[in-house]
Amino acid sequence: MNIFYEKLREVLFSVLPIVIIVALLNLTIVPVEGHLALKFALGSIFVSIGLTFFLIGVDIGITPLGESIGNAIVEKNKLWIVVASSFVVGFVISIAEPGLVILGNQIDETTSGLVTSLDILVAVSLGIGIFMILGFMRLVYNMSFQKIIYLLYGIVLVLAFFTPPEFLAMAFDSSGSTTGILAVPFILSLSLGITSRRADSEESGEDNFGLVAIVSVGAIVSVMILSLLTDVQEFTDISFDQGLRDISVLSTFANAFKDAVKESFLVFSPLTLIFIVVCVTASVPRQDIKRITIGLIYSLVGLILFLTGVSAGFMRLGREIGGYLVGLDSSFYFISIGFVLGVVTILAEPAVHVLTHNIEEITSGYVKKVTVLTALSIGVGIAIALSAMRIIINDVQLWHYLLPGYAIAIVLTRFTSKLFIGIAFDAGGVATGPVTATFILAFINGAANNHSTASILRDGFGMISMVALMPIITLQILGIFYKVKTQKKEVDLDD
Repeated sequence: MNIFYEKLREVLFSVLPIVIIVALLNLTIVPVEGHLALKFALGSIFVSIGLTFFLIGVDIGITPLGESIGNAIVEKNKLWIVVASSFVVGFVISIAEPGLVILGNQIDETTSGLVTSLDILVAVSLGIGIFMILGFMRLVYNMSFQKIIYLLYGIVLVLAFFTPPEFLAMAFDSSGSTTGILAVPFILSLSLGITSRRADSEESGEDNFGLVAIVSVGAIVSVMILSLLTDVQEFTDISFDQGLRDISVLSTFANAFKDAVKESFLVFSPLTLIFIVVCVTASVPRQDIKRITIGLIYSLVGLILFLTGVSAGFMRLGREIGGYLVGLDSSFYFISIGFVLGVVTILAEPAVHVLTHNIEEITSGYVKKVTVLTALSIGVGIAIALSAMRIIINDVQLWHYLLPGYAIAIVLTRFTSKLFIGIAFDAGGVATGPVTATFILAFINGAANNHSTASILRDGFGMISMVALMPIITLQILGIFYKVKTQKKEVDLDD
């Protein structure tokens, strides 16, 4: 039971800031109807319990499975095994990521089914699987992360010229959504499992980072390619059905639960299959099989409860608040509350704490967890505020942010340390967790839905991509600071 209370405390730390902000807004500038408030309260309970079960399952089942697969791949030491295993692992772990499932549902709804949730899940998972091959090859054969990331973002830049604005936002949002509470622990455990078996494992600490960044580019590229196969002219902006407010609380949660069960079993089937294959082909101790099985059951139940709470309560009120704030005479409230939401949610994202803990551990405490969290929170707060401004200012498009932003990020790689480059690009992926992909996404979508000059497809998406970008910049700046500090210390010691 200790692990349950530990994870519940971790999750409550993640969800309570949103609940408190909603309560304060309700008491001040955003009146919330009683049934919506009740749905949000119940949704918060479902989300909290669901995330708790899900994270327990990740800890006791999915992460050990990832380490076992990583060790097995290195032990075989055969190129075809590296290629096949990395693709299957990337596909399976991506398709089961809760954040991607939620984003897929949002895209399905806002495109009136022209781009379905299944389209997004399959396309992104294929991209992740293919790019996981590259990430594994880099780890096994000690390839340069810096050169790889230059090449990958060069490809993204070329494809961006042929990608419609609507798909540009979806592509970058997919990248952020696919690296969340399931994918990050799994990918990091794979990375640690591989690098620990290398001959230079004691010197390969900086190589533990960067795999998340590489595979997340696969999501961008895959959705951009999907755009070439889709007739964008058939896209029509829709308004979210306000008639849903009149559905009873019981009916709302019953319908959400049915959908969550179907989605959860769909996305967990491949993960279960790969576990069975591992058990059959490798000598896995019976005790480990039992533990991983229990972990998968915990994660499945948790995902069902989480998706139910998100659909029935969390995202509904997020849309309502975003739409109400953007309709006020002053845009100050909308932008400033967006900044606050960014700051508090990143401090509470479970995947962020996994990454920052690994950073502090691998650097032997030299890079403090609180320092990285501070840099992340500032960056994500700015990202949400800029996304809010994009809705209000009609002439500002997503690429006006992303093009110079990634140009700055690439330039900064020339000045910061190799360790911080991997940390920064990984942080861009893990910053977009369950709270960001649910409540804040709904907050921005609701604002785009209600603003007269905004488009849900053009302006309602893209926020997640901004959240993924800003940590790359802020953490590389932090890395430059540490680099200067270290050089200064060395000079002082010489004196």
